[in-house]
Amino acid sequence: MVRGRRVARRAAASALLIGLVAACAGGPAADRAGREQAEPAPPGAEEAEPGSPPSAVPPDASGPDLDPDPTPELPDPDPAPAVGTAEVAEVVARGLDSPWGLAELPNGDLLVGSRDKATIHQVDRNRGETTLLGTVQGVAPGGEGGLLGIAFEGEHVYAYYTTASDNRISRFLLREERAEGSRLSSPDHLVTRIPKGDSHNGGRIAFGPDGLLYAGTGDAGAPDSAQDPESLAGKILRMTPRGRPPEDGNLNSGSLVHSLGHRNVQGLAWDAAERLWATDLGPAASDELNLIQQGGNYGWPDVTGTGGDPEFVDPVHEWDPAEASPSGLAQVSGSLWVAALRGERLWRVPLDGTGTGIVAEPQSFLDEEYGRLRSVLPAGDGELWVLTNNTDGRGHPGEGDDMLIRMSVT
Repeated sequence: MVRGRRVARRAAASALLIGLVAACAGGPAADRAGREQAEPAPPGAEEAEPGSPPSAVPPDASGPDLDPDPTPELPDPDPAPAVGTAEVAEVVARGLDSPWGLAELPNGDLLVGSRDKATIHQVDRNRGETTLLGTVQGVAPGGEGGLLGIAFEGEHVYAYYTTASDNRISRFLLREERAEGSRLSSPDHLVTRIPKGDSHNGGRIAFGPDGLLYAGTGDAGAPDSAQDPESLAGKILRMTPRGRPPEDGNLNSGSLVHSLGHRNVQGLAWDAAERLWATDLGPAASDELNLIQQGGNYGWPDVTGTGGDPEFVDPVHEWDPAEASPSGLAQVSGSLWVAALRGERLWRVPLDGTGTGIVAEPQSFLDEEYGRLRSVLPAGDGELWVLTNNTDGRGHPGEGDDMLIRMSVT
């Protein structure tokens, strides 16, 4: 559905004005709640003041923080087979509480975050044994908020989570020599004051092939904020490992915003040519799979699904939310794999290799066998981790829920 072009034109004009102001003033503008600001949050601040603008630049200013060197463009990979397979190889862990975030450690073990308990556990990839690393302080679970996406890079665990006043991204030094339960350092707050709501908090974070951290946010129940280039709501953010805007590659210089016009991004993944894809949960219709472009506007709330308006980027594929409600996203063997919540299934989307389309209609696997699926992650050549999500208050937990499953896929 197309509501009109007026908001998009205003967004484009605002983006131009912001770029001019940033060039003259040396940083992004800040005059309303939920918008970028030039001044960082006070060092060590645990909670943002309600109604204050977002902290787009972290307080930690020590040491260099250079953008990674650019890499040459990769050739297009071969198309994926039109038909693939997916078989459960092993249920590695059971009894996980409200799991949401999933990340891999250098030794192959997994990190699993609990949305409602705010804990992060290490799961042995072979034996399934769990070790409590720590509890993220300041998390305020409620509605769809809580401890959401997690990632690991270098020596740090990164987390996207909801507090009493905002959504934020922080990192924690992992200290493996410490006792169980106390292996996470105090938080280093990278980005604060991302708007929060009872729903549409986004929350997925992942490091891209360029060495930068990406984050999917939601509109937090205020749809028009997705079209506001100053707001951090309804966006895909792109930042250095310390939460700073990179030198280039985003919507505007000095901005964290990489793309806009999103409703509730919960899946991020890169194909073999290092192109970024994202899942976005739609309203009553049109869940989306999008190929992300620098500065692209994906239309929400002016367009739902395919609108055919050249001012907006149309999705590569759409689902009825009853069959999808897509959350986690991963690329394995040339296909994208989508974890479906309401749809209670795993979708295989065979890519055509050019970044412009898909080879065939997506296939579904695990239909209603394991309930709601929250996260997926590559597990090695031809393998995929799948995390169920039945203990978050919306599912129907069965024996052993929630589970971490290893699958063989083609």
